[in-house]
Amino acid sequence: MKIALNEARCSGCRTCQVICSLHNFAENNPKKAAVKITGHFPSPGHYEITICDQCGVCAAVCPAEAIIEADGIYRIDKEKCTGCSECIEVCPSNAMFRHPAEKAPIKCVSCGQCVELCQRGAIYDADAREVQ
Repeated sequence: MKIALNEARCSGCRTCQVICSLHNFAENNPKKAAVKITGHFPSPGHYEITICDQCGVCAAVCPAEAIIEADGIYRIDKEKCTGCSECIEVCPSNAMFRHPAEKAPIKCVSCGQCVELCQRGAIYDADAREVQ
């Protein structure tokens, strides 16, 4: 699945954040969500969606080789991760972050749960349909 964004359609409901944390951590904790919604109001008046685009820069710099690619998706091996945060520092989309309760950084693994529940199509599967 290739996750794509149409920020103009985002209403800021943050359902994507809730389902992300529930699916990946079994917690209703949007602060652990790998998708971030940032409101820019009153000006310019829109929501910004931040999510990993699976570029692989993080894997290239990981000294522990804890970020592994499989089928175009980069995942963090929590057992190998040393918590150095080098991946976070180089992420060009600022989509990786650290949560105090987790040893390894958090990033999107393209599970698709946010795509399934985004009622407005702001987050969608680019492989399944064309940009609207």
